[in-house]
Amino acid sequence: MFAGWQLIAVSLLYIAVLFAIAWRGDRHARKHGASRRRPIIYILALAIYCTSWSFYGAVGQAATAGWSFASIYIGPILTFLLFWPVLAKMIRVAKRQNITSIADFIASRYGKAQSLAAFASLVALVGTLPYIALQLKAVSTSFAVLTDATDITRTPLFADTAFFVAIVMAAFAILFGTRHTDATEHHEGLIHAVAFESLVKLLAFLVLGAYVTWGMFGGLGDLLGRADSQLELQRQLADQDFGRSFWAQTLLAMLAIFCLPRQFHVAVVENTHPDDASNARWLFPLYLVAFAFFILPIAAAGLAMFPDGSVEPDTFVLALPMAAGNQWLTLFTYIGGFSAATGMVIVATVAVSIMISNEIVIPLLFRLRWLDARPRDYGRLVLQVRRITICVILALAYGFYHLIGEFSSLASIGMLSFAAAGQFAPAILGGLYWKRGNRLGVIVGMNAGFAIWPIAC
Repeated sequence: MFAGWQLIAVSLLYIAVLFAIAWRGDRHARKHGASRRRPIIYILALAIYCTSWSFYGAVGQAATAGWSFASIYIGPILTFLLFWPVLAKMIRVAKRQNITSIADFIASRYGKAQSLAAFASLVALVGTLPYIALQLKAVSTSFAVLTDATDITRTPLFADTAFFVAIVMAAFAILFGTRHTDATEHHEGLIHAVAFESLVKLLAFLVLGAYVTWGMFGGLGDLLGRADSQLELQRQLADQDFGRSFWAQTLLAMLAIFCLPRQFHVAVVENTHPDDASNARWLFPLYLVAFAFFILPIAAAGLAMFPDGSVEPDTFVLALPMAAGNQWLTLFTYIGGFSAATGMVIVATVAVSIMISNEIVIPLLFRLRWLDARPRDYGRLVLQVRRITICVILALAYGFYHLIGEFSSLASIGMLSFAAAGQFAPAILGGLYWKRGNRLGVIVGMNAGFAIWPIAC
């Protein structure tokens, strides 16, 4: 176990490193333009797809539902390998029209309809809140596991880990996501920090997987052989029929890689050169394969080590090195999970704040005549609106975290957001490939999908 102050100190030190990386990235971009390491930074930034769901929840999903965890990796791999022309065309169109968000992209394909952009922004906001809440839950749970705290959802406000994480993430998003107004909405420092976090979480997961497999057990054969004697895992793997549910989740994951607001922002808006995307077509799937490689072994190890169900499967990632008495690896694993959660929170909040401010708040201020239409530099106002929006988004996500925190698994919350983001797919694909598509059809379709979204999930 760790003392609370130890984890807080390590977390703050890590956040300070992220601030330094982001500051240096912004400074380098202002002086010298894009970094020579841009291609690898772009690929690592795309790995923001791997959140705490991938780091913690996928192991829990493997332990309780067998191979179903694989759907969230197979989906984006199929998209990148088989449907790359769709992503490439999205990037070309976005660069040609100076697109700043997924809502802006959809509206631009249907006559720049403001009502459509506003509605898409609201869908993005509502769909993103559960995902941010998931990250807050993951960080709070990991903190509680390492400090032996209990009942985290009833913790007083000023002793709540999730509350302070939300505050720090708001500060980070404001500092590096709203420093200036830019028609391209490029945030070099932010992307550098996110890329670093993607590297940290992958290394942490691989080191943990190798340690569990060869340090705690005698290799993959020994581990899976022991796990085979565990009736729960044996039943889950044997009963997996890869039926409609599995392929429905795979389809949602295929769409999520370009429909989630944060993924669209990193893959499309932050893209600075077509070659970066071409390289990502082959290298990003390799990242996902590497991340997924040890999920089943870690789940098997957790079931073998804790057969009585005393440990939540979502926390196997932390419980295993703790059980082995390896404090340094436990701490590194915690930082990996922290990276997976905070990277998503920062970029998702920035991406949604751009939509809400550009497509709802600023147009509303003009309509209410609080602003006039005469040519004027509204840059400062736009930044202020975005900063307020970031704070509101994280406050809402924090409230959502307390609403569902103790009732849902990480995987179920993540799939809820995947389903919400999937509402954008028909509008995006129709706008790219169907010239007869119209604004009314898109609005009706998105309204219908959004209406049944909570029920269907």
